[in-house]
Amino acid sequence: MNKNLITVLASILLSGLTAFCIVKAATPQPASATTTSYNLDGSAYRTVNLAQSDYPDFTYAAESAVDAVVFVKVTVKMRQQYQMIDPFFRFFFGDEGQAQPREREQQGSGSGVIIRQDGYIVTNNHVVDQASKIEVTLNNNKTYEARVIGTDPATDVALLKIDAEGLPIVPFADSDELRLGEWVLAIGSPLGEQLRSTITAGIVSAKGRSMPNYSGEFKIESFIQTDAAVNPGNSGGALVNKAGQLVGINTAIVSTTGSYSGYSFAVPSNIVRKIVSDLIDFGSVKRARLGVAMTPVDEKTAADLKLSSPQGVYVNEVSKGGAAEKAGVKEGDVLIAIDSTEIKTPAGLQEKVNSFHPGDKAEITLIRGGKTLHLPVTFQGTSEETGTVTEDGSVAFYGGKIRPASRETLAALGLKRGVEIVSAGSGKLGNAGATDGFIILYVNDQPVSNPQDVLDQAKKGRRAIFIEGVNATGKPGYFGFAKDEK
Repeated sequence: MNKNLITVLASILLSGLTAFCIVKAATPQPASATTTSYNLDGSAYRTVNLAQSDYPDFTYAAESAVDAVVFVKVTVKMRQQYQMIDPFFRFFFGDEGQAQPREREQQGSGSGVIIRQDGYIVTNNHVVDQASKIEVTLNNNKTYEARVIGTDPATDVALLKIDAEGLPIVPFADSDELRLGEWVLAIGSPLGEQLRSTITAGIVSAKGRSMPNYSGEFKIESFIQTDAAVNPGNSGGALVNKAGQLVGINTAIVSTTGSYSGYSFAVPSNIVRKIVSDLIDFGSVKRARLGVAMTPVDEKTAADLKLSSPQGVYVNEVSKGGAAEKAGVKEGDVLIAIDSTEIKTPAGLQEKVNSFHPGDKAEITLIRGGKTLHLPVTFQGTSEETGTVTEDGSVAFYGGKIRPASRETLAALGLKRGVEIVSAGSGKLGNAGATDGFIILYVNDQPVSNPQDVLDQAKKGRRAIFIEGVNATGKPGYFGFAKDEK
């Protein structure tokens, strides 16, 4: 790779997170003000006076948060091919040898953040991805084996759990209240276990920053950029404000060398809190969708539309049947706010929408023809819930749609029964290799004749769903996928 090219490196580090604390006073505080962090039940977790005379530096933030940032060690089993030279095989087939699989272990490390006293820890997905074993070491040197509760590759967030009680935590702050130039601390284990609990300081350099590190549908484009020193091993560690509250999870660096070069990025705490809440409550992430295609408002667009300033997002397209269309949003509108949050960029819109669940209601503020409109909107999900009947009469199934195969289709394929995949979709069904027109004949080795049979057998599956059948041309096929763990 050209060394002059800037590469975006997701530091292979570890961290963990869960929604446990709500910060009721997360806005910038006057010199003599106190800040109190609260648990979900409303009880005060801690109160601190941030008066300059009491804390002229970062000692409070560092000392209160460091014990809740952990070192994460992962073991990944890698399979590779090697050549076994068998003399008889060599006699018949020459010197190419005989390829045999071999398994070896590879270790990595990162950081994590304790967010609940009963052992929930947030970290990056890339830290624990494909890990066969995860160990978490606390700042007091106690080590626990951790299990993965859930992951979300799109935001690079993962949630871990250890069997412990009464642990120190880092309470959540409202990352929307962060201000450019505000001081923050990065806490983690850069470059391995020997540098555990390292604390570095910096300022918030930018908000809503985008990076080309994920190509999926829900690519995060709302990073907090700081100049706090972050290196491989800091991934999953805490980014905290002066009050010692969590404002982000350190995730990536931009560098030409692979080491810190002045730019580090963190997933905002508001996104993290929503992701981990979903993982705890539902076992998977429930994403809201507005249903618009958009571009930033530049000076030319602002001049053409006679806007006071080039801010907001211009709606290029409105998805048919989506939440925006049902709310009355039209192509050519300029969206400037959702509820009380100003929308200045597409990244800002995405971050705000990601904070909602399907079914949540909000108010959209937009400009149309020089007039400001306020429209109520009900957010939709990424797909219908499994088992619901869609508008065309098919049944939603893990991101796709299924229906009874028609008599004509069954006759053409020489079948007596079967369930047709109308649309494989982009969820678990499609990702497992399903194709449109595939006829499902068996689910977990049990014959199926209609969508309800498919749902019933899938529900009985303890951890995975295995599907057998034929494709649209009659060729046998099969695929499987893991169920969401609750």
